[in-house]
Amino acid sequence: MVNTQELETVARGMVAKGKGILAADESMGTIKRRFDSIKIESNEDNRRAYREMLFTTKGIEESISGVILFDETLRTKASDGTPFAQLLSGKGIMPGIKVDKGPVDIPNFPGEVVTEGLDGLRARLKEYKELGAKFAKWRAVISIGDGIPTYTCLELNAEALARYAALCQEAGIVPIVEPEVLLDGSHTIERAHEVTEHTLKVTFTQLFLQRVYLEGMILKPSMVVPGKDSPKKANVEEVAERTIRCLKRTVPAAVPGIAFLSGGQSAESATEHLNAMNAMGPLPWEVTFSYARALQDPALKAWKGDPGNIGAAQKIFYHRAKCNSAARSGSYNKQMEAAA
Repeated sequence: MVNTQELETVARGMVAKGKGILAADESMGTIKRRFDSIKIESNEDNRRAYREMLFTTKGIEESISGVILFDETLRTKASDGTPFAQLLSGKGIMPGIKVDKGPVDIPNFPGEVVTEGLDGLRARLKEYKELGAKFAKWRAVISIGDGIPTYTCLELNAEALARYAALCQEAGIVPIVEPEVLLDGSHTIERAHEVTEHTLKVTFTQLFLQRVYLEGMILKPSMVVPGKDSPKKANVEEVAERTIRCLKRTVPAAVPGIAFLSGGQSAESATEHLNAMNAMGPLPWEVTFSYARALQDPALKAWKGDPGNIGAAQKIFYHRAKCNSAARSGSYNKQMEAAA
């Protein structure tokens, strides 16, 4: 039997007041691209050193409730021999794990993908639970383009997300359900709203059909923003207003929290948008962050792979976490950036 009480406790802890989630679950390809940008090699030592720099930052537990790890990272030990999962737990931060195997092309549907990784997932979840993971993540990728997304693409991805979520809950792990509508393209904010709403409706229909316990899951959606090549930009208030309207139409109040992905937005934009949404409160769910680049990028650029830069990089990382923590209650402002 699924222990719904345990799932609910963990899910609520993940979206605790003033806190959010750090996504540090970059695949080998993604971390290589990040390291290429600072001209260092993506090897095991550098990956460990980088993650250790982030995880040992003093005081991040004030703003970070959990960290999503990659398979390698969950198994990695810090330089003093402490497993990362244990290091995080010791600070009161919950370790989580990315379990999907990435997107593959859907035959006969050009430009559309479905996420793989369900085969053998039950056994992997059992092992991840033993390694200390409290929650998991699965990302579906939805592109906006000429004639896409199709209903087939939305349905295939929603079904995989719901199957994954049900398997997680069976294993006593809280699922983060991530249907990401990509920022790529020249679409308007109106089109982004339409696609995001449709995506979430199809996703929650599948979660309902597969009896996923809504109180024991977290949703990780994209914000409703125009495509990055769109000639028509949107201001912070419009993004916040459209995103919340879209979520109120589609996400049941039973879901404890919505942890947004940053999806390629700049660090400051992601914080501003989150702040504006929380300033519209009270909302039916906790509205928080689950950022990768928007939390890490400024620190990565300061670190540059040099041990001598660890202090400066940690200071920047702590600052970004604090800014997003303030955005959780709508109390972030531009002066906080200047103060850094």
